[in-house]
Amino acid sequence: MSRDAVVAALTTPDLAAVVDLVVWAEDGVAHAANHLGTVRLHLDGSHEVVAGVDPVASEDPMAFLPYEAEIAAAGPRVSTDNAYPYAAQRILSLFGDADRSPDVAVVHTPRHYFPHEGGHGGEHGSLDVIQSRAPLVMSGAGVSPLGFVDDHARLVDVAPTLAVLSGVPESDLLDGDGELLDGRALTAYLEPLPAGQRRRVVGILWDGAHCGDLLHLAETGELPGVARLVSRGLALRGGAVAEFPSVTLTNHTSILTGVGPGRHGVLGNVYYDRAANEQVVPNNAETWHRSAEWLRPGVRTVFEMVNDHVSQGDSPRTASVDEAIDRGADYGTMALLRAAGGFEAATNGMGDLLPDPAGSPFVQRQEHLEDPYFRWGVQVDDMGLQQMFQLWENAEDAPTLTWWAHVVTDAGHHGGGPRSEMARDSLRQSDARLVAFLDHLEGLGVVDEVTFLLTADHGFEGADPSVTGSWKPALEALGIPYRDEGPGFIYLL
Repeated sequence: MSRDAVVAALTTPDLAAVVDLVVWAEDGVAHAANHLGTVRLHLDGSHEVVAGVDPVASEDPMAFLPYEAEIAAAGPRVSTDNAYPYAAQRILSLFGDADRSPDVAVVHTPRHYFPHEGGHGGEHGSLDVIQSRAPLVMSGAGVSPLGFVDDHARLVDVAPTLAVLSGVPESDLLDGDGELLDGRALTAYLEPLPAGQRRRVVGILWDGAHCGDLLHLAETGELPGVARLVSRGLALRGGAVAEFPSVTLTNHTSILTGVGPGRHGVLGNVYYDRAANEQVVPNNAETWHRSAEWLRPGVRTVFEMVNDHVSQGDSPRTASVDEAIDRGADYGTMALLRAAGGFEAATNGMGDLLPDPAGSPFVQRQEHLEDPYFRWGVQVDDMGLQQMFQLWENAEDAPTLTWWAHVVTDAGHHGGGPRSEMARDSLRQSDARLVAFLDHLEGLGVVDEVTFLLTADHGFEGADPSVTGSWKPALEALGIPYRDEGPGFIYLL
């Protein structure tokens, strides 16, 4: 009854500007509602309208393509003009953890601006297609050279694809309990490596990189590094669909485990653990290095999958650069942070080791360094490139699988919104680091022997400063004890 009261309070027309959808699960069926109506969403793709009209009328993962269509649809829109790919699967996954899942999840409208509750000029987290669309580019040895492809994948497909590229048999794409992963290896785009060629894979994550803009800039010559990758492989126009919520740590974890949040346990950047009776905040500079602690039993990272099939030598089999979900990697930046006590530890902290962002050769607009997050992102990403050069000092000792995460792209899109000069500066400088690394591999004579996969953890949409408001007063008026984490995860107490 409390949940019904919460849903009713949040789906009134006067909250329609800020509440896109309210979603929950019951008896293995996903539900979605807003001021227009209520629908049950089944795993077979069928929609059972309970009241009003279907608020999730489209699940098209290729909606708002080509890119010009996305730009034209950038204004405020109701849910019936939007698209919500894999709605049932993603909603049910979020509600799959008895201790950590909320009772109800609130989806912000695409234009909701809520800086007083942690929002930004650019936003993500929604179930909708644009905030859920991450780029997916594959290139190099073992990848079919198809160029731009009118297709899509899911972010849970990344781990099994990296594993297969690194030599893991498809029969071993299982979690620690022997269950199949949620994702699948994208073998339709892969080719056998020449006999005797050593497998070396580099996975790259540009946090928050906007798919449409990234591909547009690559095609128009503004991202020559990405263009080099596409010329030797492919890019999916529809990108890869993020898990819900389309936020950072949820999808970093899904990318590197091949399972959704209801199985891996990292439900959001902030959530509540009923069993531990505590708020969990994995997406924080002070806690990133601890993120793997919150993985559920039975979860298996791609580093663990690969290490099971690659012999241990003097060099690392797997390496994780600037990535929170690094469990099992032979080399990991976060392992160094754990040993040091974090970035800002009183003794031995690594914060003082970060390079001066004002001296970065990759920053195009110095004024963007006035944004603290952007400034820190430049520092972290410059240090990340240094680590990549060290790991790949010579080809013989390079890891079989190297994972390289970037931060500044998320900072640029949050600070300015997609297609802003700050966002594009972040993409261009990340591309320049990619070019530097590709040139380094060319110098080693191995660039054609390496397989690359470039992706992100979510998409982005621009918030509208005129679309403000909060659902908190509506919840408080009910007089029902609750927690609102995120905001958007409603836990009934």
